[in-house]
This record gives sequence, C-alpha cells and structure tokens, in this order.
Amino acid sequence: MIPAKLHSGSHIRVIAPSRSMALIKEDCRKIANERLDKMGLKVSYGKNVDECDENLSSSIKSRADDLNEAFADKSVDAILTVIGGVNCMEILDYLDYDLIKKNPKIFCGFSDITALSNAIYARTGLVTYSGPHFSSFGMLKGFDYTLEYFQKCLMQDKPFEIKASAEWSDDPWFRDQENRNFIKNDGYWLLNKGKAEGRMVGGNLGLMDELKGTPYFPDIKNSILFLEHCSEDALWAFNRSLEALMLHPDFATVKAVVFGRFEPEHKVTREMLEKILANKKELKNIPVIANVDFGHTTPIITFPVGGKCRIDGDKIELLEF
Repeated sequence: MIPAKLHSGSHIRVIAPSRSMALIKEDCRKIANERLDKMGLKVSYGKNVDECDENLSSSIKSRADDLNEAFADKSVDAILTVIGGVNCMEILDYLDYDLIKKNPKIFCGFSDITALSNAIYARTGLVTYSGPHFSSFGMLKGFDYTLEYFQKCLMQDKPFEIKASAEWSDDPWFRDQENRNFIKNDGYWLLNKGKAEGRMVGGNLGLMDELKGTPYFPDIKNSILFLEHCSEDALWAFNRSLEALMLHPDFATVKAVVFGRFEPEHKVTREMLEKILANKKELKNIPVIANVDFGHTTPIITFPVGGKCRIDGDKIELLEF
C-alpha cells in the first residue's frame, strides 16, 4: 500500500516519537519551515512535540498520542519526525495499527525511526520512508542532494536512479551553520557484482536486529536490505548485528544488501569492510553495494520501506515507491 504523493498545498504534521523538539534551535526551525513553505507544503505540529523530560524525550503516551492523532487527522497528508534518538521501541505497543491502515499517508524519518517505519510496514502493509527528519530541513548548506531525493521519492512517481552525491559531511552542522567541512565522495563501493529486483526493507542495522522475534519485524523474504550503522555503537556491534540478522531463516532468500555510509569515527575503508564481509557465506552469491548516501552522514537519500528497487552492478533504481 503506497500512500499518495505530496504536492503544493499538502499538509505536513511534525511529531517527536523519539527525542523532543525542544532540542531544535529556533534558527534551525525557521530554516526548516521556510524551506517546506517554499515547496508549497503547510506545516503543523503534534501537541506534545516540545514536551521534554530527563531523557530529552516525552512520555510514551504523549509520543503515541501524537502519532495516532496525526494518522487520524484527515487533513494531514504526511508525517515528519523531528529527530532520532533511542526510544522509539517504547511506543510500538501503543500505536493503533488498524487506524494507521485505514488512513494511509507518508511517514518519514531515519535512525531510531527505523523501529516505527518497519513496525508500521510489518503490521499494516503501508509503505513508509527512511529519509530526512524535520530538523534535517533546517540545514543551511549541503542539503540540496537530500532535498532532491526527498522530492523524487515523495513528490513524483516516475522511476529514478539513485546516484552518489558529489560530496558529504559528518560535521556538527547544527552548531555552526556557516563553517562546514565537506568531503569529496569516492562513489559507491561495488563489493559483489550482480543483478536483483525486490522489495526494499531496512534502515538502522541495530534496530532491525532488535526487532527480530517481535510482531514488528518486517517480512524480509526475497527482499533487498538497506542497512546502516550508527557510530554510537562500536564497529564490532555492526559485525555482530549483521551476523545476527543473517541467522534469521528468511535471510537465505535475501536478494541483495546495500550498506549506507559509515561515519568517519570508525575509519571504515573499502578494504576493511571487504575483510569483515569476506567471512559472511550468506553474502557470497548476492549483490552487495556500500558507501551509499543514507545513514548518519549527510546528505541522505529517501527510500521506501516496502517499495521496490532494481540493482544492476552499482546502479540502483527505484521502481515502486
């Protein structure tokens, strides 16, 4: 079930199912609102977005209520999360999945939001999206690529190729919008050649691993997995989580794996990643691509959880989204 695309006049509801909007500075909010307004999109906010407790979040009830209400509101066309965090898993049991299924609309965010995106897809069949947060739209420089692929995925329905960005960054842009450090992109790392076509599932690898065995883990049969690792976890955690995911009985049918860009903190080179993956027998005979623009560096693509894509060598084309 693919939700309707956005257009000029569409209504965006901003909610905070992970960390609070209270973390977002006024200048960032202003830039984000101006950018969305320039796209012709109207913005409103969940009533609890600024609630902030000792965990820089809000109560389970507040977060679940805002999400359920956003889906229930017939005037809302899409839902953007404020930012990621660590606690989306807490609200999975408190969502009204029947309500969500009856009111399909775009749901977009990344990082901790992986739990929600995949849970909603698993329980309702609604395609959700791994893509920028509301706070991401507050980035003054280096946002053009992110915006381009947000629009391609959510504001038009013609198949398109995902091409590598020209440059990327991992600097704390929210602290200093003017002085940025951009790095030339060396493109995709084609680790295993091949062709594949299938449903796209994934997001943050650690959260995908944690969803296993719950009612919220998506069907990965015959899928193409898009997986990224957060630098908050050591590199051995990436290896362990990947190994654990590959132990799932349905991983044997996975058609391809696409890895997002690693953050510089772990100093992951192509050679290092090849060494880590060399022992993974499950990956021997399927296409594997890495260093793709999604994860915790910027810019990022928007991709559909539950949509379809085609891989041919290092070419990635979105087909249904």
